[in-house]
Amino acid sequence: MTIENMKKVDWEKIKAFFDIKTEEGFTMKGFKLVEGVNGMFAGFPSQKGKDNEYHDTIWADREIKDHVSSLAVKAYEADDDGIV
Repeated sequence: MTIENMKKVDWEKIKAFFDIKTEEGFTMKGFKLVEGVNGMFAGFPSQKGKDNEYHDTIWADREIKDHVSSLAVKAYEADDDGIV
């Protein structure tokens, strides 16, 4: 799994948007890197429902979510292009 197309932003808690490409060749779009109380983590893609709440459109186990967060933080810190 690799991080692709990371775009840094400075929107309060959101620090970047990015896509993920799997080893099988699937690309999943719409992830975000969020600055939380306990550090940065990957927010998974979501859509606003009829109840005006946001619901994840991609589900993953905690282990996968933690792995994605780790990859995203490393990519964010390694990228020296600056904030867009």
